[in-house]
Amino acid sequence: MVSTDRIDCDGTLRVRLALTATPDIVSNPTDIALVLDRSGSMAGDPLAAMKLGAKTFIDIIAEATGGAPSGEIGSGSRIGIVSFAATATADTALITSVDALKDAVDALSAGGNTNHADAFSTAAGLFEPASTNAKVIVMFTDGNTTAGAPPAPVAAAARAQGIIIYCIGLVGSDGVDVSALNEWATDPDATHVAVTPDAADLEELFAQLAQNISKAGATNIVIHETLNPDFVITSIQSPSKGTATMLTPTSLRWNIDELGVTGSESATLDFFIRHTAQTPGTKKVNSAITYSDTEGNVVTFPDPEVTVECGVVVHPEPCPQPVDLSVDGCSDAVLVDLGDTYLESLGRIIQMDVTVKNVCPGRRVALAAILTEVDQNGEEHQRGMKAFTLPAHYGPSCRDVLVKCIRFVVPEDLDVSGSDPRALCNQRNFKARFIAHNIDTDYRCCEGTVTL
Repeated sequence: MVSTDRIDCDGTLRVRLALTATPDIVSNPTDIALVLDRSGSMAGDPLAAMKLGAKTFIDIIAEATGGAPSGEIGSGSRIGIVSFAATATADTALITSVDALKDAVDALSAGGNTNHADAFSTAAGLFEPASTNAKVIVMFTDGNTTAGAPPAPVAAAARAQGIIIYCIGLVGSDGVDVSALNEWATDPDATHVAVTPDAADLEELFAQLAQNISKAGATNIVIHETLNPDFVITSIQSPSKGTATMLTPTSLRWNIDELGVTGSESATLDFFIRHTAQTPGTKKVNSAITYSDTEGNVVTFPDPEVTVECGVVVHPEPCPQPVDLSVDGCSDAVLVDLGDTYLESLGRIIQMDVTVKNVCPGRRVALAAILTEVDQNGEEHQRGMKAFTLPAHYGPSCRDVLVKCIRFVVPEDLDVSGSDPRALCNQRNFKARFIAHNIDTDYRCCEGTVTL
């Protein structure tokens, strides 16, 4: 996850990597409530894709617990099916029969509103308080709440009872609220929430979740993160688990000895990056990120993007053009005619940048830079004034304009700051002032015409 989706050209942001591992389901039996959305927006391909994903989930859990696909869920684990539209229904209790679970999934039909609160309440009701099994709710939905009570308090109450909640979202016709899924799910969101706009991806999401729930806790974890070359790493915070090492300015490695071996466990790593390229646009943060562990667990990290705004940069003064010259190896001196220069002398060069705030589209700006030197009595002496026309920009809104490299030459023979006017290295004290105003305006005198 990234801390923001928009930064300036030289801006920074925080990147967070997050993992959650759970123990082997064979040695730690788990009761799973598979909660499936059958509201009206699921009609057609979404419902078919959800059914396929849910049945794949059941098969993977059955095989991981010592059974086989289309057989029995073993090792003390169970699955129950809950479906919901305007109200929720427990289509099965917590059972081990794969055929019965799949029959319940196949029997679902779409229609009605979406009541997430009743879905969470009905799912939590499947679990037996006296059971020592781990308790997991897998919530699938394609839309926002349109019926019933607010679901967040019901989900929070389930988490308070020790129930782990995962959420899978399909961006349906009314757009699933990802922030709501994040609020319902167990933290961290990055490992408990998955969203896709494509129903064809649902089978893969259900399968990956089933694999991660059923596999052993992870050991000897190694994560390699490589940034987009437009960014560099500025600092790495100590991870909540393991150690992190910067390999290059754009890459790091995170090592964790073990995670989730005796119980569900999460780990996070925060690091900060800075944009160093001078090009704006929407950019991917990662170039590549890889995961490995001894158990062969499957981890897919999100691919976040950030919009970079570089603003408007104006260079009103080009650098002086150099003259090439060379001296022969056996010569003590060389005579070169370097041409003409105008109103410049040896001395100090003061180079200033200034940002003109809130320049609106389509308007040129007049900018004046005024430099004075302050003597020992506090009196100011003129050292120069420059005026520029800043060209209009045509962005979507008013924005700041950075004016770079405004140069003043202050010859040493004008020094009034130092105590010894003959010295060449005195500290010299100056004051700079800027005046700016719009050149273009839509105001017109009644009796006249103005040409831009």
